Amino acid sequence: MRLLCNSLAGILFLLDQVASGVGSDKLSVSVMEGDSVIFHTDVKRNQQEDIKWYFSSTRIAQINGALGFISTDVQCNKGTERFRDRLKLDHQTGSLTIMNITNTDSGDYKLKIMGSTSSSERTFNVIVKSVPAAERDEVKTNEGESVTLDSGERRKPNDLMTWFFNDTLIARITGDPNKTCTDVQCKDDDERFRDRVMVNQTGSLTITNTRNTDSGLYKLQIKSSSSSFSMTRVKRFNVTVFVASGVGSDKLSVSVMEGDSVIFHTDVKRNQQEDIKWYFSSTRIAQINGALGFICTDVQCNKGTERFRDRLKLDHQTGSLTIMNITNTDSGDYKLKIMGSTSSSERTFNVIVKSVPAAERDEVKTNEGESVTLDSGERRKPNDVMTWFFNDTLIARITGDPNKTCTDVQCKDDDERFRDRVMVNQTGSLTITNTRNTDSVLYKLQIKSSSSSFSMTRVKRFNVTVFDSGLSSAAVAGIVVVVLLAAAAVIAGLIYCRSKRYRRAPHHVFLLSGMHRPPEVQGRNGVTRAQSQTGGGGLESV
Repeated sequence: MRLLCNSLAGILFLLDQVASGVGSDKLSVSVMEGDSVIFHTDVKRNQQEDIKWYFSSTRIAQINGALGFISTDVQCNKGTERFRDRLKLDHQTGSLTIMNITNTDSGDYKLKIMGSTSSSERTFNVIVKSVPAAERDEVKTNEGESVTLDSGERRKPNDLMTWFFNDTLIARITGDPNKTCTDVQCKDDDERFRDRVMVNQTGSLTITNTRNTDSGLYKLQIKSSSSSFSMTRVKRFNVTVFVASGVGSDKLSVSVMEGDSVIFHTDVKRNQQEDIKWYFSSTRIAQINGALGFICTDVQCNKGTERFRDRLKLDHQTGSLTIMNITNTDSGDYKLKIMGSTSSSERTFNVIVKSVPAAERDEVKTNEGESVTLDSGERRKPNDVMTWFFNDTLIARITGDPNKTCTDVQCKDDDERFRDRVMVNQTGSLTITNTRNTDSVLYKLQIKSSSSSFSMTRVKRFNVTVFDSGLSSAAVAGIVVVVLLAAAAVIAGLIYCRSKRYRRAPHHVFLLSGMHRPPEVQGRNGVTRAQSQTGGGGLESV
């Protein structure tokens, strides 16, 4: 019986060695439609090796070292054209590349290597996923705005990410900072995006101050590699930048919050021959007539119409229109008409006014001595200017220029209310440390954003209340000391009273209670104080 068990154990051990050392293993690879993948053999081919690749038991590629035979796909099996010129075999290593993968390519790919002294097998299980709709959708923006093409990836140290605009290299991100580049650094003869392209550590691409010529196909190529396989993934972004034409009309959408202010730019310099008119829902609300020197806004243009009530401002030089303290009734189309001696143009701004979220109206409450953060709730763009006010006093400013960013005393030399207690982060959120009761007040965050077509000023308000404990730290410390002294006095009094009562108690009380009384102090004649009180005869009977 023991011999049989030992024999079975030996057989199982040999089978395990065959399965692990010379036999097969299986790796799972997840790819997206359109990706390319390379399966490595991890060996250097010599003249004696025969390397074969199979897909679902069908041979799709082979290198026969001894015979010098090399084939892929239809060359291996006539009439089989599943991959149609999408396979590539490395003649030195036998590694297999599958290009432009489709969902029908899902399945097991088996590698068999036969040598003169050994053989091995490896299986690659390929799972092909459909490209998410979000990666096929077009990205649309208005001229002058910034747009970010999100890589959606968490870049690994060895990944190589490359951005192309209509097949022109515009950015590269690698693990080596010396090999990372954008625009002109990548291609010396192309300065299309000069200083307007940025990439972050995830590989996302941001284009600032977009132009109509930036419209086109952007491709992100991501190359990842391991010892067993390499993969190249391509993401595509169709970008459309809407822009005003010289003559005719176009429409820009602007989303604002109640209470914001917005400036609509004409993008022209007014001269004496131009007539600039602004309309809201077909009603003229502002006009500059260069030839006649006529200027009007709101009720001046149309008597009896006071929709905006001193909330409109017209730039006398450019004709740009400012709407202040926007309300939800200001939603709609604002049309600009420019009539010149030789040309004319129209532009429409569609304004969408959103209500201020309740969270932005709620009070912020904290206790004295604690820290509080007023969240901007924004993703700051490079050209944004964020300014914090405390009761209309400037306490912090965040800009794209670090030299112009400041907090508290750096912003206003004569005010040191928050000295070293105010911090701002890159999103514009404000943190106040070690709060005081005097910090209770209205805080305002002013956010100024601009583009070639319009500028916008948004204001967020935070009502901060810092609860006062009612006692200063010194007073609290004093109370603690008094309480401790009082407790000590009470304890000392109790000890004294018990000691005094103990000494006055009669001797027989100790005997009756079973307690031992210490020896009395003897007098000059050798008689104790107790004996002297009883005539020297000891204790009385009870």
